[in-house]
Amino acid sequence: MRLKGKNIIVTGGASGIGLAVVQRCLQEGANVVLADIAASDGAARARQLDGKPGRCLFIACDVTSSEQADHLVATTAAQLGSVDAVFNNAGIGGSAPAVEMADANYLRIVDINLNGVFRVARAALRQMYRQGAGSVINCASILGTLGQSGTVAYSAAKGGVVNMTRTLAIEAAPHGVRVNSVGPGYIDTPLLKDMPQEARQALVKLHPIGRLGRPEEVANAVLFLASDEASFVTGAYLLVDGGYAAGKS
Repeated sequence: MRLKGKNIIVTGGASGIGLAVVQRCLQEGANVVLADIAASDGAARARQLDGKPGRCLFIACDVTSSEQADHLVATTAAQLGSVDAVFNNAGIGGSAPAVEMADANYLRIVDINLNGVFRVARAALRQMYRQGAGSVINCASILGTLGQSGTVAYSAAKGGVVNMTRTLAIEAAPHGVRVNSVGPGYIDTPLLKDMPQEARQALVKLHPIGRLGRPEEVANAVLFLASDEASFVTGAYLLVDGGYAAGKS
């Protein structure tokens, strides 16, 4: 088992890509803290997954709160003994032309998708520096380096995640800690289930591989970055996008 004995935090773990990562890490022998907001299905999900085969615990965390991010990491370390990897996945969508976007909406998207990643990463790095080891994986997006109309706040946040990851990687390397990011293309998650078929097919056509991604395909990339197999990988931005970005270059 590639993650046997490792203790891993997954934020935004109650659904979609986050839940797939929780499941994949458990399959590989890790103990996983499924973190999500209190109103999510996270507690029920964790109970269902506990012991399959690793331990699965739920800790409520709103990443807009530094106190809750610090509590998440401290509680994980206290209960499991260490924090070996963190998948910083909590995020929200939202689209509107820039001229129509209200300050409140823009700031909320950036606060969760960028500042929230920073808050959890900062807490994790403090713990990992004490340990002398660890891996932080931040969830960016293809929109971390590519523009798309109507996504000004989301694209700004994800672009920030990509470059923040590089900076954190440089700072963390002397402490034995690796920091990387993944850039998913459009993934077939519950967020897309109500999309009209015509719009869905338009998304499919953006990916040279000819389909949308599956959550478990992103989870496999995260698994690699969390594992010792990626021991010489830090500061990377790993696209999991079916060729989307290649088609734009």
